[in-house]
Amino acid sequence: MREKMLEHRVRADCVQCHRMMDPIGFALENFDAIGLWRSHDEGSPIDASAQVFDNTMVDGPMALQQWVTRYSGQFVRVGIEKLDDVCARPRTRLPGHAAASAASRATSAPQDNRFSALVLAVRSKRAVPDEYENAETSRRDQ
Repeated sequence: MREKMLEHRVRADCVQCHRMMDPIGFALENFDAIGLWRSHDEGSPIDASAQVFDNTMVDGPMALQQWVTRYSGQFVRVGIEKLDDVCARPRTRLPGHAAASAASRATSAPQDNRFSALVLAVRSKRAVPDEYENAETSRRDQ
């Protein structure tokens, strides 16, 4: 897999994103497509080492987790922004990810980095129009 991804990185329109993403994927390469652990792929040993964007070397999932932990605030904020993107309706979306900023502040404690806490924070900090809330209340009351 590594060779296939490295071939893809030679294209100028692909290298910017793949320079950031590929090392994360390489560090997780011991997991197959359904999440089972493997030590070989097509008869060759898996090389789970990679150099991430800040030049840190990671070698496998545990090292990747330690590296991500150093960026936990940024990681949570981007995760919240993406969750907000997925959950947002155009009419309820706050400009400039204001909801994500507020939710990120609300989940600043390390124990609050659970996915459920992030979902609740995004939901509680979003601007929801009155007509949506009224419609939800009317459905529950029926």
